[in-house]
Amino acid sequence: MRAVIQRTSKAHVEIDSHIISSIGCGILVFLGIETEDEESDIEWLANKIVGLRIFDDESGVMNRNIVDIAGEVMIISQFTLYASTKKGRRPSYLRSAKPDKARPLYDKAINIFENIMEKSVARGKFGADMKVSLTNDGPVTIIIDTKNRE
Repeated sequence: MRAVIQRTSKAHVEIDSHIISSIGCGILVFLGIETEDEESDIEWLANKIVGLRIFDDESGVMNRNIVDIAGEVMIISQFTLYASTKKGRRPSYLRSAKPDKARPLYDKAINIFENIMEKSVARGKFGADMKVSLTNDGPVTIIIDTKNRE
């Protein structure tokens, strides 16, 4: 799995000009699921993201995680995170998991995040054409890949 994590002061998702999901202060996670991914990848990734100390403490040092600040999380499925641009100009998405594999893993990711955080997680709509808006706070953007464990 590959995740792009952005610290936000606010974010929302629109489908057909209707806001379907929104958060305030927290993190927006764009989640790419690869053909080789398994549930163990989700568990590792969720624990890693929830534990990331990317929020300021009282001294202005990034020393707090999402739970410490009672922040919100939004998870958006994004198959394009596994785009290969090695050949030609049209990206290839061969490494991206097909929907029959990706959708259950995406749903499982949301459940795991909710269990760890003990609160609801905002989400997009799997496979939909979404318009995602966010205010990146910092900016802080972090990329994590479960295959590299970094």
